[in-house]
Amino acid sequence: KRLEHGVTTPNHISVTQLQEAFAKGLLKPGMNVLVDKSKKFVNNVDGMKQCLADLRKNLPWVERLDLTNLPTEDILSKVEGKVPALANGEVNADDDFQREMFFYRQAQATVLEALPLLNKHGIATKRPDDYFAEMAKSDQQMQKIRKKLISKQMSLEKSEKAKKLREQRKFGKKVQVEVIQKRQKEKKAMMSAVKKYQKGMTDKLDFLDGDQKTGKDSSDGSKKAMNKKGPNAKRKYKDKKFGFGGKKSGKKWNTKESFNDVSGFRAKVAHAKGGKKGKGGKQNKRPGKSVRKKMKSRS
Repeated sequence: KRLEHGVTTPNHISVTQLQEAFAKGLLKPGMNVLVDKSKKFVNNVDGMKQCLADLRKNLPWVERLDLTNLPTEDILSKVEGKVPALANGEVNADDDFQREMFFYRQAQATVLEALPLLNKHGIATKRPDDYFAEMAKSDQQMQKIRKKLISKQMSLEKSEKAKKLREQRKFGKKVQVEVIQKRQKEKKAMMSAVKKYQKGMTDKLDFLDGDQKTGKDSSDGSKKAMNKKGPNAKRKYKDKKFGFGGKKSGKKWNTKESFNDVSGFRAKVAHAKGGKKGKGGKQNKRPGKSVRKKMKSRS
């Protein structure tokens, strides 16, 4: 294979001779050298012209439908007083807007020149009103496409519905958690209000109605109750029982008014001997410890 693809040998030995020598074992390493052939470039001008003449056909314009023309006049530049780029002989290829406008005006000039030629040769340029183009695909193929589109739409609707159900479940769980937290908050606020009422910090029973304000409103209500003028019920009871502070000694001493006041004097209680008596004037005497044990053992 190497010999067939550009291998040169000394003394210009043929390929068949080399194959025979290789079969007999006469070839040794280093005898054959691989040499790259330089590529020969040919510029056959006459041949190229002949090929161009064969390809060229002198057909009428109706068969060719080709036009070569310059773009139309730039009306906007003319109105604004600017010199068009084509008049200057410069079209900036990097300016996208200028380049596209040049293409647009060139196509516009081609249309203006081609329409009269088409009308001249009797070629219609507008589609008739009763023209129906043949479909590229058959009705059976379009029916399959329609069924596939419908099935795809139904699958999308199912997925959307499942997504909405998942979102509703999540929202339902969230609402349930919020309701539970709200109930716990209301219960905590009620227990706090009950404790405050038991301690005498407030005298309102609004929390028993079930529609008391929770959170900030309840705390504001308790603060307002604390800020009211005068002591609360608990403070009044303590003051009544233990006094208002200050000097305690000599509180039970008689005064002139208390000495002269005998409205609370009872003769029976004052002259009774041996303690209090029950009904019938008998003395209520508790039995001793030994007697109580005997009574307990008898029972």
